[in-house]
Amino acid sequence: EVQLVESGGGLVQTGGSLRLSCSASGFAFDDYAIGWFRQAPGKKREGISCIDSRDNNTYYANSVKGRFTISYDNAKNTVYLTMNSLKPEDTAVYYCAADLVDHTVLDGVVFCVEFSHYGQGTQVTVSS
Repeated sequence: EVQLVESGGGLVQTGGSLRLSCSASGFAFDDYAIGWFRQAPGKKREGISCIDSRDNNTYYANSVKGRFTISYDNAKNTVYLTMNSLKPEDTAVYYCAADLVDHTVLDGVVFCVEFSHYGQGTQVTVSS
């Protein structure tokens, strides 16, 4: 059973940084794409960064490109999202996600949309 548990959210001022962690179990990173999604109040959940660990092909949404970095530690079965230069519009619940690469990767491109498995989410609030 795929299980994903996020941690590291909190309250931060504009321009600050946070690192989210996701403890993953029940699957092998080689078989799954992993990623981070977020949902702001009144908005749809969006994929902001996803990675195929087989070749490290990575997707970033334009809204976070250059500020956020996805990474993982195979030995610890942990995925990270390092967030720098945070803005109030980054305020959202952040979800770790995983799905089979067969469902999410095509021709080397990671499609960071509607993964099959999500964690419970962690709140990130950026104050202005």
